[in-house]
Amino acid sequence: MKFMLIVHHNEEAFEKMDQAQRQQLLAESIELTHQLHASGQYVHASPLQPAATSVIVRAREGKPLVTDGPFIETREQIAGYFLIDARDLHEAIRIAARVPGARIGTVEVRPLIEIKGLPDTREA
Repeated sequence: MKFMLIVHHNEEAFEKMDQAQRQQLLAESIELTHQLHASGQYVHASPLQPAATSVIVRAREGKPLVTDGPFIETREQIAGYFLIDARDLHEAIRIAARVPGARIGTVEVRPLIEIKGLPDTREA
């Protein structure tokens, strides 16, 4: 079963960390991806650019409406994700606890709905 581990943290607090601390978190995240790959659980992972670089797209009456940046009333922003393969929710939670971002923010664990027929979909 595939799970998306959505990493949330406070971008302002993250930017205030010294460069060595941020690099250490990245190195630990990369190491975790290698561990997950070795156990056959890694699908994909990536940090995201800051929320200020995003745009919001809505389609209304057949026309796209594009606005700058997220309009989310929260202290934490989505910082990145891990897409994993786990036996069940309990195993996904154990993996989420190993994500370095969990120490400075939160990791949301959400199961994916697997739909056959999508490009690059692996048959289960």
